[in-house]
Amino acid sequence: MEAKLVRWGDGLAVTLPAEQVQRLGMREGQIVEIIAKTPRITLAEMIAEMRRLGPAYEPEAVDWGPDVGSEIIDDDDPR
Repeated sequence: MEAKLVRWGDGLAVTLPAEQVQRLGMREGQIVEIIAKTPRITLAEMIAEMRRLGPAYEPEAVDWGPDVGSEIIDDDDPR
């Protein structure tokens, strides 16, 4: 559900569509919990994307540049 922020005195108020309020059985003065989400992917979204891509999907290799120092790993190393 999307809600709108509107000015209310020195602060802001959240307005909800009337049809959603009625559908959810909400009433004026009711305490609600608001969870602020930063742009992060959720597990449900990740699973949906994996299903959309299918089991044959192979991501493209990323070229991070040449190996240097102790990060050089022999691909044939059985570790």
